[in-house]
Amino acid sequence: MHWAAAAALTAIFLPVSAQAHGLFDAHLLGRAPLLLTAVLVAAAWLLYVLGARKVPPRRSEALCFHSAMLLAVFSVFGPIDDWAESSTSWHMTQHMLFIIVIAPLWALARPLPQWRGVTGRFAQPLWTGILRAGRYPTLLALLHGAIIWIWHTPKLYVLALDNLWWHAFEHACFLFTGWLFWWSVLRANPKQVPQALMAVLLTLMHTGLLGALLTFGTVSFYGEGRSVDDQQLAGLIMWVPGGLIYLIGGGWIAWRWLTRMWRRQQTGAAREELG
Repeated sequence: MHWAAAAALTAIFLPVSAQAHGLFDAHLLGRAPLLLTAVLVAAAWLLYVLGARKVPPRRSEALCFHSAMLLAVFSVFGPIDDWAESSTSWHMTQHMLFIIVIAPLWALARPLPQWRGVTGRFAQPLWTGILRAGRYPTLLALLHGAIIWIWHTPKLYVLALDNLWWHAFEHACFLFTGWLFWWSVLRANPKQVPQALMAVLLTLMHTGLLGALLTFGTVSFYGEGRSVDDQQLAGLIMWVPGGLIYLIGGGWIAWRWLTRMWRRQQTGAAREELG
């Protein structure tokens, strides 16, 4: 997968013409937020590749990480970002890629050992803070939920479209809080499973509510230039595929928990027989 990472890192910085959000064009200074985003994505990816040499990850974890990074590059620098400028449904597709695809893939990838293997003590407070935050699934679900609702209010939604700095910050909010949320629920220990399931259920409910509001809305919430039909499609994208992913996530958490309990019971039964 390292060759794919190298190719994607190179592609991030290739000149992109005829795109509203291209990295290199006549308005280079105006593209500073995208350039900064590209540098951060490239740095995170490069640190992982270097860290993997010191702390080899499992193949499944490496696949999850590289897949997530490829999707992140496509979502931020690909054509979908331009389509989102004028289409609410494409904008929602981009957001859902961040929230229910890229973020959980990062959580499953468990990249902290690789990053820590390179940064050492320099970034230890950051990694420690992330690990400690993972102990509170419900709190992180509330934080992530607040971010989702705040950025889908009409004023901030339009602000992110009109200003690249706010646009980049919006993406960072979705990705970081989404990663923390999925990290906390997918990596929950047996004692945290009830909280994790409650966090997933809460997220399923409030995102479904937001999706329903957009689906059944009869006026455009985000400006007269955006059609109601497109907005309703955006609501369905959040409501149906999003709800399905949260159900799958909750099912996986419950299955993992039940499997651990079954193994413990089997181990206990075997010990009793030997005893």
